[in-house]
Amino acid sequence: MSKPLAWLVGALCFFGIAGESFALPISPGDRVKITIPEGEEFSGIFEIDLNGELELPYAKGIQAVGLEPQQLQQRVYESLVQQGFFQPAFLRVSLSVVQWAPVPVFVTGSTFQPGRVLINEWSPAEQSQTPVPLSGQAPLNRMLTTALRRAGGIIPTADVTAVELKRGSRKQRIDLTGAFTGEPFDDIPLIAGDQVIVPDTGVVNPMIVRPSVVTPNEININISNLTVPAAGNSVAAIGNDAQKFPYGSRFSHAVVSANCAGGTMVTNARRRAILVRTERTTGKTTVFERGVEQVLRDSTDSKNNPYLMADDGVACYDSGVTNFQAVLGIITQFLTPAALIYDRILP
Repeated sequence: MSKPLAWLVGALCFFGIAGESFALPISPGDRVKITIPEGEEFSGIFEIDLNGELELPYAKGIQAVGLEPQQLQQRVYESLVQQGFFQPAFLRVSLSVVQWAPVPVFVTGSTFQPGRVLINEWSPAEQSQTPVPLSGQAPLNRMLTTALRRAGGIIPTADVTAVELKRGSRKQRIDLTGAFTGEPFDDIPLIAGDQVIVPDTGVVNPMIVRPSVVTPNEININISNLTVPAAGNSVAAIGNDAQKFPYGSRFSHAVVSANCAGGTMVTNARRRAILVRTERTTGKTTVFERGVEQVLRDSTDSKNNPYLMADDGVACYDSGVTNFQAVLGIITQFLTPAALIYDRILP
């Protein structure tokens, strides 16, 4: 095998995407069980320390982070032989992971909530219980897709074909298109300190604005329709169910859900709907206003009928006809008592 090819295979194995197995790399906090026949003082359950080392009694620390369990088992064998504790012909080492630790990773770029996220968190029971040696444990919550979901999911303009994973000085580019097409893709296992970078295209990609393993399943929207034809949100059936929408829903869905559409054509056809959005990362607030009929009839136009995002606010206002009718009602409320008083004063 040539040196470049050998380096490539080694790098792929490092990220857990080459070879027959899909082993998870060791990370600080992972607990491993080591069994050495006739070496009881080196046997037991050990936790990888914050420096990424496996510390065995009497032996020097063994660098473990980034290695697959099989590779760490071989390194333990080599270390104990090199330090003179065993003869090569008589040493047998068995190593297995009995508990995978939570790991902090960093997500930057085109996600809704970029920052430091903790994945594969332990429940309170797992934190206090003694690790039980089990073979074949698979921590499915320590994967790349989990980290992206914990960061709020990718935004509609993300470039899913070029997501980058940085581990120390090494980089790996991952194409996550399969998360939306159903085709196989590399869901990379992560270790503590990994950095995930999601690039941005600047253009909304409708294919990725829907529920998936790297996007939200649903979003909460704030809705208000406090004027005619609905006198209140309770009357308009706007409750918890109405405020939750599948990710990928559009402005028109909120308009219909808020009972802004329908009713009497003469009074309701010219109603207005407003979408208020505040960017979480910048704090910038934008206001989007359209006629209800325009939103419904041009609902396939993304500029006219944008996708809903978490915490958007949608408010509906009545048409000019309804407003004029309301003004007349207010005037009538004032004139009627005045007329009664006038009739009583005059003989």
